[in-house]
Amino acid sequence: MSNTSTTGTPLDAILDDLAIVQAIGNTPLLRLKRVERDYGIAPDVELWVKAEWANPGGSVKDRPALAIIRDALRSGELGNGKTLLDGTSGNMGIAYALLGAALGIPVELVLPYSASPERLDLLRAYGATFTLSNPDDGVTGGQLIVERLLEEHPDRYYYAGQGANAANPRAHYEGTGPEIWAQTSGRITHFVAGLGTTGTIMGAGRFFKERNPEIELIAVQPDTYPHGVAGLKHLPTGPVPEIYDETRVDRHVAIDTDDAIATTRKFLALEGLFVGVSTGAALAAAIRVARDATQPAVIVFVAPDNGSKYLSTDVWRQPDPSAITE
Repeated sequence: MSNTSTTGTPLDAILDDLAIVQAIGNTPLLRLKRVERDYGIAPDVELWVKAEWANPGGSVKDRPALAIIRDALRSGELGNGKTLLDGTSGNMGIAYALLGAALGIPVELVLPYSASPERLDLLRAYGATFTLSNPDDGVTGGQLIVERLLEEHPDRYYYAGQGANAANPRAHYEGTGPEIWAQTSGRITHFVAGLGTTGTIMGAGRFFKERNPEIELIAVQPDTYPHGVAGLKHLPTGPVPEIYDETRVDRHVAIDTDDAIATTRKFLALEGLFVGVSTGAALAAAIRVARDATQPAVIVFVAPDNGSKYLSTDVWRQPDPSAITE
């Protein structure tokens, strides 16, 4: 496939005509008044969630996937029959796959062995191919597979490399950050985001700091490895994404898996919002920040996705009553 469609129009230009692209971004910002009351948060502290599940692929990853693909088409690195290759915990792969399906770009992914069946089914539906890493290879297993594929077939692939690709944080600098700034009328005082590739906090965080250096950037990560918070990294066990700059984060909050799951379930009970476990982790961290606030605050946290990809996991799976014995 060339970088030009059958009509002679560059694929990069076709991106903007796609309905799926028009639907990416401009997600709602929602005030969580019931959470505020239930957790005893002070009246002058506001808690808001950026509802990234409203993106067409169901996650925040639609933003950087679009930016990465746009850059690659413009540069000529993608197209001409090349396959987009990357490692992903799932959401970024789904974002690549939906855009690839719309553009006729083949997508090949490497996912952790623990990827939920729902994520794999979505990838199959979009026509992407994938390989699951070996659990014996730990956190570097996926990267080892990517490196082997690139070595064996150097001319077949465009390697997106989301953890090192500058388009990842730029998508949030140009999109997520400005949206939140406008939605809060510039009143935001704290920004809370989970650490995966770290693109969200690096990009949106830079935007916020340029406008008000007093805005506090809070990074959320699991408290240990292994953990059950899909999509988040425990940075001490690495590998640390190349786009990440530790000096730009003001505070870290570590959340254990049980707390993340419990908060995810309570979020549904309180607000009726069906979210993923990484959102539960971010909310748990935002609640801590809200309780610690000593002055009026506007706290915004990012909800990376909804709960539909986790129905088969321990987050939502309930015990079978027929299996319970006295």
